[in-house]
Parts: sequence; structure tokens; C-alpha cells
Amino acid sequence: MQAQKVGIREFRERLARFLALSHPIAVTRRGETAGFFIPARPSRSASELEALRAAAACLDHQIAAGQCQ
Repeated sequence: MQAQKVGIREFRERLARFLALSHPIAVTRRGETAGFFIPARPSRSASELEALRAAAACLDHQIAAGQCQ
């Protein structure tokens, strides 16, 4: 995947927008790539974490009961 190119001034001015993206950004200065911004994966919501915990507890119960092989 090729990174979207953005000038450093635009990157500074629209940083909040770029933080919400999921693809890398090539930050340029005078037309040359100065660096890359690679956004981190967003953290999971509380409901997603609770659903994962419930699924893990269910799986633990099934393993303990000998239902999984």
C-alpha cells in the first residue's frame, strides 16, 4: 500500500483528522519525504472488551467440562 503524501504544514493543521485514519501518511517537506505517520490501532471499547472476556470465560468453562478437544 502506498502512503498518502501530505505537506508538513497541512499535516500540522489537520492532525486531528489524520489521527482518525487507518492508513500511513508520508509527511513531506519541500516535496521530499521527511517522515511517516503510522496510526496505532484504536483501543477497544468497553463493550468489546466485555464481550471478549465473556467469550473467554465460556471457552474456559467448555474446556474444563471436556467439551473441547
